[in-house]
Amino acid sequence: MKRKASFILSALALLFTGCAMMQSIIKSTFPYTTTVTVPKSSQVGVELSVTGMATSFDQDFKKDGNNADKVSLVRIESAKVTSEEPTDFNIGNFISMKIYMSKVDSTDEVLVASRTDITPLVGNSMVLDIDNSNFLDHHVREPKVRIRMVYQLRNHINVNANLHLVLGLGAYPNRD
Repeated sequence: MKRKASFILSALALLFTGCAMMQSIIKSTFPYTTTVTVPKSSQVGVELSVTGMATSFDQDFKKDGNNADKVSLVRIESAKVTSEEPTDFNIGNFISMKIYMSKVDSTDEVLVASRTDITPLVGNSMVLDIDNSNFLDHHVREPKVRIRMVYQLRNHINVNANLHLVLGLGAYPNRD
């Protein structure tokens, strides 16, 4: 009896993970995350950038994978930055930040989130304004994506700041 139940559950799992609707739900549920380090040697008032590689819990959306054609119309839905180390680092030390997503080789870079009016006392976490005018279909089919954060500091920082970026996506089933 247990063998039959496990076979049925396995068959259902294979069926659901292969359908476009399920893949769009999965892609819309698991965000891309990365941690970038802003060095303490960063100059104040100058636009600088740092990069990191982001991954998502689900990595079945590769061109050479079997689910590449299952989702479409992928867009950014949310973006948040949190101080990871030190945990009490004030993101208000920044004047502005822009988040770009590209393929690992830096091609197809698009702006996905930004904030140009960061208040001095914002604290250790901040939601960014999203730019969902671009489709990210080709980006999420890669095993990893490159994230570039362009920033401008308001104040000199005395420590390397590790910032955790969380980028939530929304996807639709591919109807082709």
